[in-house]
Amino acid sequence: MSSAYEQAFAKTDVGEFEVKALPPARLIASQTDAAYFDENNRLFRPLFRYISSRDIAMTTPVEAEINPGVMYFYIGANVSSDALDATDNVSVHGLPERLVASLGVRGGYKERNFNKAAAKLSAWLLKNPTYEAIGEARGVFWNGPFIPGFFKRFEVHIPVQLVKE
Repeated sequence: MSSAYEQAFAKTDVGEFEVKALPPARLIASQTDAAYFDENNRLFRPLFRYISSRDIAMTTPVEAEINPGVMYFYIGANVSSDALDATDNVSVHGLPERLVASLGVRGGYKERNFNKAAAKLSAWLLKNPTYEAIGEARGVFWNGPFIPGFFKRFEVHIPVQLVKE
């Protein structure tokens, strides 16, 4: 099944654990002092208005820090840096390549589902001492709001680094 959206990186298969390098990226962000799952609709609107007003195509996935809540949209490589200016509600970020442990999941974008997957990924990391966590779990959401929950795909990412011996 093809997507109408450009993908920032490849999906992790459902039920699979992997460590993957995410490519360098440009992102825009909207944030709140509240938890992500309490405010995700309010976080989405400023980002959507931002890309719509600048005629920037939607890119997948949408990434989220959970507490406090931050929603990130990836910006495609074909968008000029001149089109990306911070506003009162949207900040612009550049990220270098980064290494993450990832778990692919199917299900609704609910706090309970995220927490369950994050716990599984943390437990997997403890059994794989080659890598150590260097940050908090983030949500990576692949589908829009009109896809039924049982069809939705998401990932949980934990930033990691190789353990030096």
